[in-house]
Amino acid sequence: MAFFIGRDREARRAYGFDEIALVPGDVTVNPEEADTSLSIGPVRLEIPLLASAMDGVVDVPFAVAMGKLGGLGVLNLDGINTRYEKPREVVSQIAGAGPEEATRLVQDLYRRPVQEDLIAQRIEEIKAAKVPCAVSTIPQNAERYGPIAAEAGCDVFAVQSTVTTARHKSTLYKPFDAASFCRRMKIPVLVGNCVTYQVAIELMEAGISGLLVGVGPGAACTTRGVLGLGVPQVTATVDCAAARDYHLKRTGRAVPIITDGGMSTGGDICKAVACGADGVMVGSAFARTREAPGRGYHWGMATPHQNLPRGTRIHVGITGSLEEILYGPSRTDDGTQNLVGALRTCMGALGASTIREMQTAEIIIAPAIQTEGKLFQKAQRIGMGK
Repeated sequence: MAFFIGRDREARRAYGFDEIALVPGDVTVNPEEADTSLSIGPVRLEIPLLASAMDGVVDVPFAVAMGKLGGLGVLNLDGINTRYEKPREVVSQIAGAGPEEATRLVQDLYRRPVQEDLIAQRIEEIKAAKVPCAVSTIPQNAERYGPIAAEAGCDVFAVQSTVTTARHKSTLYKPFDAASFCRRMKIPVLVGNCVTYQVAIELMEAGISGLLVGVGPGAACTTRGVLGLGVPQVTATVDCAAARDYHLKRTGRAVPIITDGGMSTGGDICKAVACGADGVMVGSAFARTREAPGRGYHWGMATPHQNLPRGTRIHVGITGSLEEILYGPSRTDDGTQNLVGALRTCMGALGASTIREMQTAEIIIAPAIQTEGKLFQKAQRIGMGK
């Protein structure tokens, strides 16, 4: 539904996670029997959670730990891990910097060129642990890094930028051609980020194996403030999921939708799936783990940009192990741990045995859902009032 925001100027209402709620189903399901798997091409994950390609979140040891627990850690090929032999030492410098110097330090440390031999080395280190390997790069580097990654044994290759389209215009350089790239790559290609139905359709027609949804929702991202861009994740996910369903009906080919960013609790992840996501990509939740390299800090992927940073370094603290964040037992009361348990429990209450069934759940607009009956929590800054 469109509204007029001024004379002859319409604007569509969009929704975020805090404005909706899921309605329990008429039938309930044993949560332990819920199927939470996600397939990206031939790669099958036991849980639909991907760790964001941020240097404070994913390095080789974290990717291995995530893989062994059934998820997928995505390694940033444009970051610290491919610029330095000992990346954790460099990440520690960033974590130890004062707030006023953090962005400048990040910019300086990312000036060192990527060493292409380290791309293959990092992938081989992950694959040596016998877990799936996923990596990410910006469109400008995809043509160069893609073949290196595939040759080294990478399982999933992601191409990410602040905003990605299938039609990019430039007279100064050769634009990234998603269709051509997907045809030449022998492994699944994820592409993002996108928030609209039409762009989602065009990228799926180009042959991508998965779509990352979200512009500016991440906790460490400043795109919405710097550029004024973004669509709240509920609306963005619903629109892109509609494109997926149309593409599936027309071609018979299912392209998973992965909501990327803006989810801080298990409840947010449940809502993303109910809105149509096949999986989610999360940063802050995993930055809080003992296994993450950032020591409780992480920073947006565009923070190192030399001219216009669109991210910042934030402190989220360390609250537990990766296994606790994913599977519990939860030591917090705010929904930031046991994310898989929250997803399974919600699926049971909705009567959904699979992710696909969960995508048909009834959704209501409920702006009071975060505050109704929560007076004491808010006054005492506990639980949902933190």
